[in-house]
Amino acid sequence: MKMQSTLNIAADHPSFAGHFPAFPVLPGALLLDEMLRAIELARGIDLKTWHITSAKFLEAVRPRDSLVLEHEATAPGLIHFTISVEGRKVASGRLHES
Repeated sequence: MKMQSTLNIAADHPSFAGHFPAFPVLPGALLLDEMLRAIELARGIDLKTWHITSAKFLEAVRPRDSLVLEHEATAPGLIHFTISVEGRKVASGRLHES
């Protein structure tokens, strides 16, 4: 089943200030961490035994970007995800249960 969540990252999050002061972008690690939390909440599962088996970062995420996460369990133990800003895909990948 495909599900959608909103990722809310404050425009004044400290990582923006330290990740390129002249051109603030959200670090990929923080984006993935927020994605994992949102999937856990939406699906009511514990992802401690899951691994990110692929992740592609396609565009920079800037302060005040509205992030939409779509995730789908395409098979038992497999979740595909995409993160978009205004319809543009900024990241995608998949999770696999160990």
